[in-house]
Formats: sequence, structure tokens, C-alpha cells
Amino acid sequence: MLFTAKLAAARATATAARLSRAGGGTTLPGKLLLRMEPDAIGRLARRLASTTVISATNGKTTTAKMAAAVLEADGRRLCRNAGGANLTSGVASALLAAGRGEEGLFEVDEAALPAVVDALAPGHLVLGNLFRDQLDRYGELELIGDRWRSMVSAPGFGATVIHNVDDPLVASIGSAAPAAITFGLEDDGAARTSMQHAADSKWCPRCGTRLVYEAVYLGHLGRWRCPACALERPRPEVRAAAVRADGLEATEFRLELPRGDVDVRLPIPGLYNVYNALAAAAACVAHGVPPAVIGGGLEQFSAAFGRFERITLSGRPAVLLLVKNPAGTNEVIRTLAADDRPKTLLLALNDRIADGRDVSWIWDVDFEELVEQVDSVVATGTRAAEMALRLKYAGVSPARIAVEPQLGHALDALGGEDDAPAYLLATYTAMLDLRRLLEERGLVRPYWEAA
Repeated sequence: MLFTAKLAAARATATAARLSRAGGGTTLPGKLLLRMEPDAIGRLARRLASTTVISATNGKTTTAKMAAAVLEADGRRLCRNAGGANLTSGVASALLAAGRGEEGLFEVDEAALPAVVDALAPGHLVLGNLFRDQLDRYGELELIGDRWRSMVSAPGFGATVIHNVDDPLVASIGSAAPAAITFGLEDDGAARTSMQHAADSKWCPRCGTRLVYEAVYLGHLGRWRCPACALERPRPEVRAAAVRADGLEATEFRLELPRGDVDVRLPIPGLYNVYNALAAAAACVAHGVPPAVIGGGLEQFSAAFGRFERITLSGRPAVLLLVKNPAGTNEVIRTLAADDRPKTLLLALNDRIADGRDVSWIWDVDFEELVEQVDSVVATGTRAAEMALRLKYAGVSPARIAVEPQLGHALDALGGEDDAPAYLLATYTAMLDLRRLLEERGLVRPYWEAA
């Protein structure tokens, strides 16, 4: 009875937060519940028929939404943290609404992952990638890798680890798991001509020798091998081949699955979203979903809030994109640069705790690839001046750069052709601030509804 009363109090907090429209409904109830009942996650998770946890530096929100689209198309009832609150408090908040027999699907912050996995004891664990991100919070990515490796090697760990073998560090972690399903790209046509200077994990996770790549797809993701100890990337069980971009509208590829292949037209662009689709597809393979349902679910997927989210801004089309580290931002730029039309840009750079205080990572971003396409750009956010300076060094004419720290004024200052799309690239808290502002203007739904 005491636990029931605690649940009621936490649910009342959730209701009050939603009614106030002040935010916090995805985290505050969970914080309150965990303060009252530290083992609440484990107790509530027992109601679920199964649990899948998804983690990665880049793409976990999109992967979770893709997996949800497929599983719901297969008739599953899901409990998930759809609003993107991916710490223990967010998972606890989501579990408050869980119905008995539902299937849990949770995206989890990479640093919080071991604690959440310990509490949830999931049946499936999806590990997408590890990139350098928020060094002042996480430290070097090898530290996260060590924690993940200890997690999957711990006595009693029983999840099937669904992992990206194109990432050498993630592949080495997944190989330590008792059961695994692997995914990756198999398409030389999608490879880059060389590795980007900002690539992170270039060293053999076993012996420390510099890896040799036969194909580089994204950052340090690719077909790799160690010339010293013979460790090499295994052929993935879930694969994408024949990848073809359809401008900025979609990406087509052949999804190769253990039970048969299916052609997919993913309704968002970018090779990084093909990786997200592979992670989601592999998770659904683990759940026994047929190939046709997986392909159909991916095609019906709609972008998560702030992740290539399309809006209308003052009568013109606009796209909101989350950027938060060199690898992810470079792939956004690579995707935008594939369309050579002139572009109006808004770049919002914040340095709050959730973004990382250190913004020096912007100097590892290849803004130079977009210079010839920039019609005008507004730099905004708490570090607007630093962003403007980076753009100047990239080669954007100062005459085309406006500096406006206030987001509302920055939106109003967007130039360019009225009917040409504007691309709004924002770090995490800046993206939430932009969406809140757009919500006030009646242009988007609240993020917990749009998720």
C-alpha cells in the first residue's frame, strides 16, 4: 500500500506538470518517485512483458522512434520515454504510465546506461555508437567504453546485445556479451574517400595499434581491421546495401535481414539515419518481427522532434536539426551539402550543462563544406560570437553573418529568399529553446506530444 501511495504522488506530479505546461513532466515525477523509492524502476519494470534499451552518442532518440514505429506496426503495445528524457528519472517517469503486459522501449543516456540496465534488467540492449561528446561531463569516450564493457561482462548480465560492428569500440564491447546481434553497412558506394580529421576511435581496442580501414562510412565507422593482432570487423547480420540519397527528402536502401531482404525508402535523409534504421531493424529482428513489417514500419516513421523536423516559419519551409558534437554535425553538413542550392542558416550554439561547457568542438566541424552554399547565416545562442568567428574562419563572408544572441530576434533576422528553406542547426538546449519559442508562436506542438 505504501508503494501504491508513492506511485499516486508521483503521478499527481506528472499531471500537474502537464497542466502547467511549464515542462518537467518527463523527469520530475521520476525524480520524486526515486527519492521516495530508490528501487522503483525495477519494481515497475516487472509489469512489462519485455524491455529493450537503446543507447548511443548519436541517434538514440531517432532509433527509438524508428523501433517504436515498427513494433507498433507489428501490434505491440509500448511503454517508452518518448519525450527524450533519458536519465534514470526519465525512465522512472515513463514507467509510471506502464500497463501490465506492455513492452518497454527506452532510450538511455550513455553515461547513465549501466545504472539503468542494472535496474531494468532488459532482455535486449542496443548499442549504436560512441563518439566524442561533452568531454567535461563524460571524459574521453574510452571511459564510457570501459563502463559499457564492464556492464555486459558483469555476472548475471543476460541481455542480447544488438550492436554496431562498424564502430570498433562498440564491436569490442558487443563481442564480450553472452548473446549478440550485429548490424552495419555493406556498401562501398556510400564510403568516403578518406577518414575525417575529427574521427575518434581509430585504434585497435585489443592491442592499441592504429586500425586500417577498407571503407569509411561515417566518422570512425567503417570496415576496419587491425594489422597487428588480426582483430577485424565481422560481417554484420543486419545490413544496409545499395544506399541512395533522394535529395533532402529521403534515403533508399536495401535492408538485408536474416529472414529475407526488403527495399526501404526512409523518409529522412542522411547516412547517419541509415545507421539508426539498422539499429532499429536489428532490435526488431530480435523481437521476431517479419522483414515486410520492419520495412513498412521504417517507411511510415516520422522524424523525432528536432531531428530533421520540418516546420513552416513565417510562410517559408524550415528544418530543425540537432547538432551536438563533431561527428554528428559533420554528417548533418555532409547531408545538407549534397543539395547544392543556396542555403539560409541559423546556427544556435549554447554552452549549458546539457550541451557541454566546452564549445571548442566546433573547430572540428567541417563548416567549410557548406561555405559555397551559404546565402546568409545568423549565429545565435549563448556562444553566438564564437560560432560567428568559426564561420568567418571557415570562409563565410562577414557580410553574410549576423550575430544575434537572442533566439527570437535571430529567427526574425533570417534572410535569404522567402520561399527557400531555412536550416536551423542547434545544440541540445538551444534546440529545446527554439522549439519552445516556435510552440509559443503556434508553429509546433510541445516536444512531448511531437515525440
